[in-house]
Amino acid sequence: MKAERREISLDQTEKDKLVSLGRAVIETEAAAITALSSRIDADFVCACEFLLACEGRIVILGMGKSGHIGGKIAATLASTGSPAFFVHPGEASHGDLGMITTKDVVIAFSNSGETEEILTILPLIKRLGVPLIALTGNPPSTLGKAADVHIDVSVAKEACPLDLAPTSSTTAALAMGDALAIALLESRGFTADDFARSHPGGRLGRRLLLLIKDIMHCGDALPVVRPDVLVVDALMEMSSKGLGMTAVVNEQQQLLGVFTDGDVRRALDKGVDVHKSTIDSVMSTGCKTVGPEDLAAEALHLMETHKVSALLVVSEDGALVGALNMHDLLRAGVV
Repeated sequence: MKAERREISLDQTEKDKLVSLGRAVIETEAAAITALSSRIDADFVCACEFLLACEGRIVILGMGKSGHIGGKIAATLASTGSPAFFVHPGEASHGDLGMITTKDVVIAFSNSGETEEILTILPLIKRLGVPLIALTGNPPSTLGKAADVHIDVSVAKEACPLDLAPTSSTTAALAMGDALAIALLESRGFTADDFARSHPGGRLGRRLLLLIKDIMHCGDALPVVRPDVLVVDALMEMSSKGLGMTAVVNEQQQLLGVFTDGDVRRALDKGVDVHKSTIDSVMSTGCKTVGPEDLAAEALHLMETHKVSALLVVSEDGALVGALNMHDLLRAGVV
């Protein structure tokens, strides 16, 4: 049963005020992120060096809103080639600290740098001798001073009109955490294939893992004619195979050209007699092709870039081996 919707009538002044408030938040947070650019400095590089040298895992700490940001950054790191996990500081002092080993690196998020739960376990972290990277908005804080590397994520003001609710500060911390993760990704030479292996499910996995050979039409389903066949016979081949085109090949199956729905319209506009003309007189040459081992996502990019709805698949020696169209990509969930 649907809940009843309570009707609220706002006058135009009130509506305009909501728009103004929303835009002010976006502008304030955008300014906070922009200010971070100058802080990508030697400390940032040092933090990356610690993380790249990590032989264990990257352990993320944070309480409250900073904890939520830390959890997201841990997930981003883990999915981009830097094994990481989040530890709740409150739980760490009750046994979870045993999850941290001497081979790990710790990243602590705290806007104030004085988060009690983090400071409580700080001596234990230091005793382990693991590198400690702190992201705070308060460099002279206890956490900032204790860290091996401190990255300043302070903001001029929160986007909250009361300057209280963590808004700009959490956005800044998130952006800096992402900057670390992507810097590591590039330094490790992390590829799209690596990313796909950690995201095998859903559309993302299909876009990154599916190869053209997995979805292309081949064998008897492949529309193909010789260059000397009549246009009318090529039209029959196109119609029976349902791809909106037919490939034109020689006796060695080498691709010579393609005849598409668009070529049909152009031929008819020119008054071509489809019962007397051969396909080689109206086919298109220099058509876009892909290889069977290419990613299906690459075929989609090629179709979108060149505004075509179908592609022929050829082997390294130029022999025709398959064909696919936009409907195949749709059915496979690539689009």
